[in-house]
Amino acid sequence: MCQLLGMSCNVPTDIVFSFEGFRRRGGLTDEHADGWGIAFFEEHGCRMFLDYQASATSPVADLVRNYPIKSRNVIAHIRKATQGVTSLANTHPFQRELWGRYWIFAHNGNLTALPPLTGSRFLPVGSTDSEHAFCWLLNHLADEFPTMPALAVLHRRLVELTRELAALGTFNFLLSDGRALFAHCSTNLHYVVRQAPFSTAHLSDADVQIDFATVTTPQDQVAIIATQPLTDNEYWRPMTSGELLMFVDGHPRPLLPANAHAS
Repeated sequence: MCQLLGMSCNVPTDIVFSFEGFRRRGGLTDEHADGWGIAFFEEHGCRMFLDYQASATSPVADLVRNYPIKSRNVIAHIRKATQGVTSLANTHPFQRELWGRYWIFAHNGNLTALPPLTGSRFLPVGSTDSEHAFCWLLNHLADEFPTMPALAVLHRRLVELTRELAALGTFNFLLSDGRALFAHCSTNLHYVVRQAPFSTAHLSDADVQIDFATVTTPQDQVAIIATQPLTDNEYWRPMTSGELLMFVDGHPRPLLPANAHAS
């Protein structure tokens, strides 16, 4: 199957270190060689890079590695195709507009059945189960919320909608609108939160390390979410099956009860 990488931060941060290890899994240290993509939120915009070539050898991946784009929310994906041919149209992450904001989605898994799409606002361009599921989610959200809901309300509804899709197969995913990053675990998803006092991290897929204390301030907080841990000297918390976390400014936020008023 595919692998996911996400980042949530309280200040714009580059993902060069994590991406260096992650991209190697696309055809070098692992078999995910059927395309890759990465999306960076920058204020109200979103910068996307996609390629149907393996990330380990992709010239576009070289550009991303050498271009330290800073963002507070990032989603990346390397693909091992289960449904749909290897093509740009089937390459994650996928992007749509809802409530005047860009939404980015990437999926790791395989849905053995697909629910019918309600409404026609969001339709898939490619032939993957992943893009179909993304359109299904957004159609439901658009129908139920004429305007953008508070994050706590959105989190609760996504938990309910995700439960329906997860019953159809393996459904690990990352989803973001630039305000928050949602991470759902079906089988494998881990995260690490880096904050002061910062230490040195070493990649599992390359002999590369970084001392975060030299490139951060004491106020910085960064959460990295990945299918499998990217470093071999940090504790990565494994998410539990069925868990959907919302990361805001590098903090994993709990699911609030329906009567809570947090935004």
